[in-house]
Amino acid sequence: MSPTELFIKRPVMTTLLSVGMLLFGVMGYIFLPTSNLPSIDYPTIQVTASLPGASPDTMSASVATPLEKQFSGIDGLSSMSSVNILGQTTITLQFALSRTIDDAALDVQSAIAATKLPSGMPQPPTYKKINPTASPIFYIAMTSESLPLRTVNDYAQTFVARRLSMIKDVAQVQIYGEQKFAVRVQLSPKALAATGIGVNDVVAAVNSANTNLPSGNLDGRSANLTLKAEGQLMRARFYKPVIVAYRNGNPVRIGDLGSVVDSVEQTKTGTFWNGRQIIMLAIQPQPGANTIEVVNAIRKTLPQIREQIPAAVALHIIYDRSQTIRESVQDVKFTLFLAIALVVLVVFVFLKNISATVITSLALPMSLVTTFAVMYALNYSIDALSLMALTLAVGFVVDDAIVMLENIVRHMEMGKKPYDAAVDGAREIGFTIISMTLSLCVVFLPVVLMSGMVGRILNEFAVTITMAILVSGAVSLSLTPMLASRFLRHVVPAGGHAGPKKLGIFARAYDRLLVLALRHKFVTVLVFFATLWGSYHLFTISPKGFIPS
Repeated sequence: MSPTELFIKRPVMTTLLSVGMLLFGVMGYIFLPTSNLPSIDYPTIQVTASLPGASPDTMSASVATPLEKQFSGIDGLSSMSSVNILGQTTITLQFALSRTIDDAALDVQSAIAATKLPSGMPQPPTYKKINPTASPIFYIAMTSESLPLRTVNDYAQTFVARRLSMIKDVAQVQIYGEQKFAVRVQLSPKALAATGIGVNDVVAAVNSANTNLPSGNLDGRSANLTLKAEGQLMRARFYKPVIVAYRNGNPVRIGDLGSVVDSVEQTKTGTFWNGRQIIMLAIQPQPGANTIEVVNAIRKTLPQIREQIPAAVALHIIYDRSQTIRESVQDVKFTLFLAIALVVLVVFVFLKNISATVITSLALPMSLVTTFAVMYALNYSIDALSLMALTLAVGFVVDDAIVMLENIVRHMEMGKKPYDAAVDGAREIGFTIISMTLSLCVVFLPVVLMSGMVGRILNEFAVTITMAILVSGAVSLSLTPMLASRFLRHVVPAGGHAGPKKLGIFARAYDRLLVLALRHKFVTVLVFFATLWGSYHLFTISPKGFIPS
């Protein structure tokens, strides 16, 4: 007894198995994340080093070059680039796809520790794991009409960014246009020349005024007091009386050599929106997170944040990536449903039998919905590529069911009962359906096994359409013959079978073309080779690129 015959004889088992597949598929669809494109992780690490006041040339020669020499010896490093700006260096390291990000991070940490860097750096270089394909999904602008921007920056760093980072599936919150508070000492060249004091002397005075040293403690009979000296000067007014040197027995203070103002670290850079300078927060999700759910959680949290910050600080939503994702995914879903409706309509037009159309069309939801369960097990997402794969699979998944049904109908036309026709027809055509299914899957096997960046991008597409085809083959060997054996009703036209004269216009045209091709075999072969050569020629002259322009 063939496996297909077992499914026909056990309708309850076949029905329960099909319902179970549908339930798993529905559950997979519910829990699948939604995004614009598949989540692709590249082993990339970004190293940041700062040296306040240093020019880009100094940062390149003293910071970037020593680090790059150490990084160049790391195994599996495929590319390295650096950007040097005023007081900051950013080095991006991208590793081979076979390298794990955690192992690469350990090598980067060891290379940083082995690098000899300038002693004036406020802190050692830091590194973080990044995904170059991941971009922020939500941008928030913080402004204030009455508070200085450095105060707004403090609220952004100490409260808003931390609060947003606590939301589920939020990877990090980046702050653009930072305006960190800093005291700026603006020296007068004339005053320096008149007193004979150099810039180095002023720097030394500032450093000595900001030295934190243990001050000891006082012991008493009944108490112990720890001395605490405030060694950090936090405002400009505290720097003005700091003594730099003595001239003619008189102290020369910083306030005598220029102006000291409360300002920010970076005065030459900033982020602007609608003509005004802002503090911008960019929220980036974790890999594989549901973008729409993350955005919904952010929007739900924003009213709570607004209540906990001063009313003078305003929050503005300037970009929401989930809107474009919702629209694009909705468009692809509409295309998918339209394709299903058109396929069912075409099947009905040519079969002209409601029961046969229903039995054949059931392969569509069974195959597509069950594929969602496989996608969930493989950590895929509902995105443009996976939905496009399902849309293309609509035409494939119904083919096996049509072939199975046509053979069963052929046996019914021979006078057999539906049950016997289903058993005999399924036994004859079973191997053919298996070969059809596997041949279609083999077409996408090179894409599944493709390596590199393109392979990672197209892997989800190829696996999704392959699984849909495999499930359709299983449905055609189980559910379709079982339903045909119970519900298929074939009506033979009066007067016997339909002859050539009663065929439609398309069938008659095909019949004439087939006869013409068989009569002129040599010309048919020439046309075939001419088409083959033309296809090759068009392929060679067609423009080529990574993605469409």
